[in-house]
Amino acid sequence: MKARIAVLPGDGIGPEVIAEGVRVLEAVGARYGHQFTLHTLSFGGAAIQAHGDPLPPPTLEACLGAQAVLLGAIGGPQWSAPDAPLRPEDGLLRLRKALGTFANLRPVKVLEALADASTLKSEVVRGVDLIFVRELTGGIYFGDKQRDATSASDLCRYSAAEIERVVRVAAQLSQRRRGQLTSIDKSNVLATSRLWREVTTRLMAREFPAVKLEHLLVDAAAMHLIRRPRDFDVLVTENMFGDILTDEASMLSGSLGLLPSASLGEGRRGLYEPIHGSAPDIAGRGIANPYGAILSVALLLRHSLELAAEADRIEQAVAQALGAGARTADLAPSQGLPLSTRAAGDAVLSRLQRD
Repeated sequence: MKARIAVLPGDGIGPEVIAEGVRVLEAVGARYGHQFTLHTLSFGGAAIQAHGDPLPPPTLEACLGAQAVLLGAIGGPQWSAPDAPLRPEDGLLRLRKALGTFANLRPVKVLEALADASTLKSEVVRGVDLIFVRELTGGIYFGDKQRDATSASDLCRYSAAEIERVVRVAAQLSQRRRGQLTSIDKSNVLATSRLWREVTTRLMAREFPAVKLEHLLVDAAAMHLIRRPRDFDVLVTENMFGDILTDEASMLSGSLGLLPSASLGEGRRGLYEPIHGSAPDIAGRGIANPYGAILSVALLLRHSLELAAEADRIEQAVAQALGAGARTADLAPSQGLPLSTRAAGDAVLSRLQRD
C-alpha cells in the first residue's frame, strides 16, 4: 500500500512521543511492504511562533491531501493567558472542522499487566474494555461566544443531523462489539440534551433495534465510570461532556499517556493523536510516555488505511512490552527504574520485529 500521512508533532512532549510513533509506522511499512510518505508540518504553538498562525495554509493543505493525520500535542503556558491573541487550540478546532472529523473515538482497555497502575482497586478496573464516541464539531465549543467587562456567554447548539451521524457511528461500533450503547446527556436541565435523547432513541429504534440502549445523565455517568466501569461497552455523548468524561475514564488504565484517539468523518481520512496534553513541565527530558502515540498509529492503520492485521500487531507489541515491565515514569512502581521515551519505543519495536 502507498499512503501519504501528515505528521504534526506540535508542542511540549508532542515531538518526543510522535518520534516513537513514526519509528513504529516506518517499521510496519518496512516489514509489511507498505510505502508511507510522511510529511512533517508545523502546527499549534510552534506554528504560532514560526508563522503567526496555529494552522498555517501549507499545513492545512497537506492535511487535506493526506490519507491520515498524526498529531502529537499542542499548547503551553506562553499561549494560555486570557488575553492571548492566538491559541494553539484555535488551530485544532479549525483543523477538525476542515477535515470534517465529527466523531472522536477514545478506547480504554485495561491490560492485565497494568491493573495495579490505576489509582482504583485492581478488582474494579481489571477487564475494563470500553470505547467513548465523542461528538467533536458541535456544541458549546463551537457556539457563538460573547464577552464584555462583566459577563460572558457560550452558546451550546446541536442539530438533529449532527446527533444522528455521531450516534450512528457509535451504534455501528456497538454492533461489532458487545451490542451495548450508553448515551450520556443532561436532559433534566438542557434543551440540547433533551433533543439528544429524543433523536438517539428514535434513531436506535429505527436503525439498530438489536443494540441495547441505555441513557445516563452525565453526573451519574461520571459516578458509574468509577463504580462499575466493566459494565460499559460503547458510550456516546456530546462535545464538552465527552472531553471531561474521557479524561476521567483514562485514569482507569493508570495514565493519560497510554490512551490513543481517532477523530473520524464520513470518509476514511482521520486525525489520530494521544489524548494527553503537551505536558510542558516534562518536555525535553525524554521521560514522556509514548504508548498513546504508538497506539494512535495502530488506530490510523485500522481506520484510515484498512490495515487491521498491522494495527493488531502494534497493539500486541505494546501489550507485550508492558507485560514484560517496560514502563515509563508515569507507570513505573516506586521501586522500579522507569524507561525513557526512546527505550519504551525500543521495547515495542523489538517485539514488533519478532516473527
